[in-house]
Amino acid sequence: MRYLLALLSTATFLHAEKPKSVSTLIPEVTAVAPGKPFTLALKLEHPENWHSYYLNSGGVELSPSIEWKLPPGATAGDIQWPVPDVKEGFNGKSFIYNGSTVFLIEITVPSSLSAGDTLTLSTHAKWQICEDSCIDEEAKFTINLPVAMTAVIDPNHIDLFKAARNRIPPTHPSPDAISAGSIRDRPQEIQIQIPKMENPPTDFIPNQPYLEALSNGGKAEINDKGILLTLKRKLIDQLFDTAIPQGNTVSGMIVGTQSFTIPETRISSPRAQAVSFLQFLPILGGMFIGGLILNLMPCVFPVIGLKIMGFVQQAGENRRSIALHGMTFTLGVIASFAALSGILFALRATALRNGSELKGWGYQLQEPWVVVILLLLIFILGLNMFGLFEIGTSATSVGGKLQSKTGHSGSFFSGVLATVVATPCSAPFLGVAIGAAMALPAQQFFPAFGAMAMGLATPYLVLSLFPHLVGRLPRPGAWMESFKQAMSFLLFATTGYLLWVYSGLIGQENLLAPLLGLSLIATAAWIYGRWNLPHKSGKVRAAALAATILFAISGTVMALPKKAENLWVPWSEETVEELLSDNIPVYIDFTAQWCLTCQVNKKIAYTDEVIALAKEKGIVFMKADKTRPNPAVEKKLQELDRSAIPVNVLMSPGEEPIITPETLTPSYLKELFGKLPDLAPDKDE
Repeated sequence: MRYLLALLSTATFLHAEKPKSVSTLIPEVTAVAPGKPFTLALKLEHPENWHSYYLNSGGVELSPSIEWKLPPGATAGDIQWPVPDVKEGFNGKSFIYNGSTVFLIEITVPSSLSAGDTLTLSTHAKWQICEDSCIDEEAKFTINLPVAMTAVIDPNHIDLFKAARNRIPPTHPSPDAISAGSIRDRPQEIQIQIPKMENPPTDFIPNQPYLEALSNGGKAEINDKGILLTLKRKLIDQLFDTAIPQGNTVSGMIVGTQSFTIPETRISSPRAQAVSFLQFLPILGGMFIGGLILNLMPCVFPVIGLKIMGFVQQAGENRRSIALHGMTFTLGVIASFAALSGILFALRATALRNGSELKGWGYQLQEPWVVVILLLLIFILGLNMFGLFEIGTSATSVGGKLQSKTGHSGSFFSGVLATVVATPCSAPFLGVAIGAAMALPAQQFFPAFGAMAMGLATPYLVLSLFPHLVGRLPRPGAWMESFKQAMSFLLFATTGYLLWVYSGLIGQENLLAPLLGLSLIATAAWIYGRWNLPHKSGKVRAAALAATILFAISGTVMALPKKAENLWVPWSEETVEELLSDNIPVYIDFTAQWCLTCQVNKKIAYTDEVIALAKEKGIVFMKADKTRPNPAVEKKLQELDRSAIPVNVLMSPGEEPIITPETLTPSYLKELFGKLPDLAPDKDE
């Protein structure tokens, strides 16, 4: 995207004389010492009214970067960024350098060198300068420095390096005391607490593109801990109208009477806050009812009556003793849920300490990885409940010796076993309630799961108090399997909802792979349920298990979110004509969401190597979308003597359009693009 903006903005200068920066690479020393660091200065003298950019440009412009070719054992540090100026840009605040700017880089000399040797290093620097439009520039340097016993400072550049260091803020003296966090109920803002500061800064310049500068709607407040900054998140790229990927760290520069560099600090999630009693009641009710319904699962319901009659036989018809067995069983259920909820609470605490986006059920759905994990889990549970395969049935025999014991220990472990067997069936009834409970503090989190435990244990407790009611229970039968299968459709509906959310996070154009991935996972479940059965031979079961794993892993990989570059811009005939008139080639993809071949081409043909070559040739990628009827696209296809898609066209200035084959490969595109002359802007050497 950044390259595309730069490419479009350079079009005006392709036929005009371009301004050029003057670049020099200056060593601070005339001789280096083995194993010791020294400093280089990359000095850029910009043309009048032109500027380069800070590490975070504030928009899509490119900041300076340096590639090094060093001898073995030598290392190069990161660019040390001076304080930039702040100006209004196309996309909000921009952070720029005017006039003459010096970037410092620390180089460590290999300890293997000796006095009398020569240190040789080469570098390739790239940057972008902009006024109303932007130009890419670059320079290559080679430095040869003699090696001596001690380094020798070059007296000619003392003032230059002193002035450069004065423009680089020092690191905050207490970096470990800096904290950052999200704000509950205000997800579009974060707060940074900075100690040892008495005066509010004039600005905070973030290194992350998803954060606004303090001067762009932020707030600085003095408190007893120092300065509290409130920054806004930048959610939408206004220029391209696309979502800006969010992160969970912040770093940057405090600018003011006290200026500091703030190291990378993790943005923690807000602490869980208790809800009111009236808000808490529906959560308790949902958890309790969900626990009750778990008793209707085929693996649980048939044993209720048998278990209570076992209590009766053990207690010898003594009602007090029967009731005690029921209470002991209930304690087993509660203990099991306490262990499960303790594990969930520990996982949540770990996630919060790591700064993940677990702020509540709604906020979890902002993170693609959270959504896809929930999506896959719910989908697999739905397939299980529908009967495509079985899990949990073997649990009825796990701990059989414990639960068959007589006395209260047997009743206790029966409660544990009931929990183990029932919980895989909980998702259709407890999704919302568990999601709400996961955002609660400890004093409400554990009672919520306790309510679920009581829901599961209540039938046993009631029947142990009134054992004559056992005869009134409905008989187990085919209705239970039908009930379980009917409940699976709730899970499939939840899967559909999560898939809709997921499409909004990864883009509808990227949804095909997750859909195919779910199909592979369903195939894995079918293979497992049909052939991995006790009565099958060992070879058949081994082959079924291998196929299950293969299909399940393949489907999961396809469903996971991918990091993709926003390569395409919307097509219009006017834009194409403008680009061609400015000597810029255009590659047009006539496509549609429902076109399977189009989607396959996108997944296979546009490799990183192909995209890099297209950038070298200055090609602009455009998408002509006819997912819905589009008269302009239809007219253009008719001009190209085509009626069906996919159609991909390379249009070069002064040349006839080249229409590609329907099925694309990386090798074909590399050959096609390789025939174009390099139309990228001239570079400074």
